[in-house]
Amino acid sequence: MFRLERREFVNKTFRLPLTLVEELQELAQYKNMSMNQLIISCCEYALNNLDEEDKPTRVGNDNLRME
Repeated sequence: MFRLERREFVNKTFRLPLTLVEELQELAQYKNMSMNQLIISCCEYALNNLDEEDKPTRVGNDNLRME
């Protein structure tokens, strides 16, 4: 069954190098997508493709520990 799900969002401010922002803007425009959606896609991809040694491990009550 098709289900529409609403995602929760939060506003954050990040400082990025100007050249990176320019490249991202160019790519977003080329792919006809919003800059926001491009950044979300890039971050999700990076998190899903971390090296095992860079992934945090859960300790106790969902406290994260970097190894």
